[in-house]
Amino acid sequence: MEYSEVRSLLEGLCGKGGVSGREDDAADFAANLLSKYMPVKRDTLGSVIGKKGEGGGIILDAHIDRIGLIVTAVKDDGFLKVAKVGGSDIRVLTGAKVTIHGKKDIFGIVTSTPPHLAKKEDEGKAPSFDDMLIDTGLTGEEAKEIVSPGDRITANGSFLTLAGTRVASPCIDDRAGVAAILRCLQMLEGKSTCPLEVMFSAQEETGGSGAQAGVFGLEGSVALAVDVTFASAPGVSKEKYGSLGDGALVGIAPTLDYEISSRLLALAGEKDIKAKPEVMGGRTGTNCDEIQTQRGGIKTALISIPIRNMHTSVEVCELADIEATAALMAAYIEERSGENA
Repeated sequence: MEYSEVRSLLEGLCGKGGVSGREDDAADFAANLLSKYMPVKRDTLGSVIGKKGEGGGIILDAHIDRIGLIVTAVKDDGFLKVAKVGGSDIRVLTGAKVTIHGKKDIFGIVTSTPPHLAKKEDEGKAPSFDDMLIDTGLTGEEAKEIVSPGDRITANGSFLTLAGTRVASPCIDDRAGVAAILRCLQMLEGKSTCPLEVMFSAQEETGGSGAQAGVFGLEGSVALAVDVTFASAPGVSKEKYGSLGDGALVGIAPTLDYEISSRLLALAGEKDIKAKPEVMGGRTGTNCDEIQTQRGGIKTALISIPIRNMHTSVEVCELADIEATAALMAAYIEERSGENA
């Protein structure tokens, strides 16, 4: 299988910016896709909210924002000082190609000291964000006409097809989750469902405030959140983490509803959908931690998609895992719709 629908959704979503707090282009793109299935709006913090049906039902959440950088100063020589937004990894940024989203988009390069000129004590060390500079190629006067403190910066990268049905791209975290929800809605087209509320939440990478605020205005009593998780790779534990091709990874954690998680795993077995449990001993580090504590409490489950190289411009995922996640959500929604009929 080529998973053409999932590939198309993911490639379109990964081609957008949407650094935390400035999600507009990615959110607008996702809102347009979601509007095929339900009325859509943007809430106060910028999350995309869709609703189908009356009354409480199931909330589907994935975050639309991505990590990046933010301009803190434009120097007189045209170089930019920056800070990280979310969990940007400085180890992979030296020498990276970036786009600065100023009055217009311009390209830049994260500066790198040639190894021949590096101090011996700095060998093998990553610089700090305080020492990071971005070379725009512009003079200070030219740069200040286009770039202002507060402008966001994204790492450049192509949507690459690897062997089989694996792809690599920036911001698969968490455009893969958004794609899984949209694919789930495709699978449910023409079928009667229980009320659904979809949230493509803002600001997850900076603490989850988008989901926290967004879900407070929703009515659903059950939430399925979709995010990415670590996939095993050289240097990454096979025992602790899932692998590419494992399908949907269903979270088991103190903060997650055990009955829903168990039912998702049972449904996967009944429907021949590839899935495995992912066990955590505390909080999940996802929007689930914010969603489950809102209102009087919301029963929340987590479905994760394994990826390699998280928070880099070459995140790698398996399209079949996104398809399995979509199919599992669709099966759960169909079953709950039957119960509510």
